[in-house]
Amino acid sequence: MNNISYRLATADDLKALLHLENTCFSNTRLSERSFKHWLKAAHGILWVAQNRPNQNESPSMHNPLVGYALAWCHKGTRLARIYSLAVLPSATGQGIAQQLMHQLEQACFTLGYLHLRLEVAKNNAAAIALYTKLGYRVFGEYCDYYEDHTDALRMQKGIKVVQGFEPLNVTPWYQQTTDFSCGPASLLMAMASQNAAIALEQNHELDLWREATTIFMTSGHGGCHPIGLALAAKKRGFDAIVSLNTQQPLFINGVRNENKKNIMTVVHNQFVAQAQQNAITLAYNELTQGQLQAWLDDGYAVIILISTYRLDGKKIPHWVTLTHIDERCLYVHDPDLDEAHQLAIDCQHLPIARLDFEKMSAFGSEKLRTAIAIKKTRT
Repeated sequence: MNNISYRLATADDLKALLHLENTCFSNTRLSERSFKHWLKAAHGILWVAQNRPNQNESPSMHNPLVGYALAWCHKGTRLARIYSLAVLPSATGQGIAQQLMHQLEQACFTLGYLHLRLEVAKNNAAAIALYTKLGYRVFGEYCDYYEDHTDALRMQKGIKVVQGFEPLNVTPWYQQTTDFSCGPASLLMAMASQNAAIALEQNHELDLWREATTIFMTSGHGGCHPIGLALAAKKRGFDAIVSLNTQQPLFINGVRNENKKNIMTVVHNQFVAQAQQNAITLAYNELTQGQLQAWLDDGYAVIILISTYRLDGKKIPHWVTLTHIDERCLYVHDPDLDEAHQLAIDCQHLPIARLDFEKMSAFGSEKLRTAIAIKKTRT
């Protein structure tokens, strides 16, 4: 390993990176376009391992790359993912993969990320042994994940002092199928965590949206009202509590059209009246992380409204499903998958630092905080 140096990749490494990729992998290779993207991406970290020049070599002589490791950092969260790791077959046995992983972990931790995740073929015993040695542990599995139909294990490591997590409930992940149905998708995940018979499918998702929609929003299709979602859960056999820090009609501050505001106000008042008729608890108070923890401890499933500003730079209301809380982070399932850059693993149990979450969970100029806690009704 003394003959190997490690550094961040540069644009001059493109040709060598492609050679590495084509030598190490026969399927699912990163393209030249992908490498160009990651070499420039602010949310990417790409380290390379390179042969040091021998004493009789000129400093100008070419010294090839023998390995690389790439991490993708999830904006607005404390999660990063090992996107790819490669070492030339001729260079194995020198600890290069392990050192590249250490470099990535240190770089991610320096940037404030606390958790690293990866996927590895279930039949790749050598890689699994390496990751296990480095402290990664299995927390899930993907069936038929790779092009050759091989299954993949999902592994995670808490960097430095953070030691991973044990979700309190097994919460299935579901991807929203429209731009406007994050609320129904999040509610489906919450309900399915308590009742395996809940169908995680588009027809159910759209039914929930029709039942809970505000009809209008600032633009586009209407979003989902927290009380409307609670009513939909009640209809399906769940007790529900809605936490709101205001009794005013929701989401109308950003709407300029008076007719739309009036309609949204009517819908809000209808939901409030229906909640009272259906024994849904409306708790008008300032939502705290302590309350969220208490709900989880009491066996409730919880969905929360956040602002996406810290995730994508847009100030959009967005529902997510809470899966766990520890001393440093809150963990959520995000139903919105960016298929161009993400895998499903990137949207599951997302770790969000407590301070970041405190800011993220206040939406709009009125700082709306709202969440819904549901529990399967005892029969």
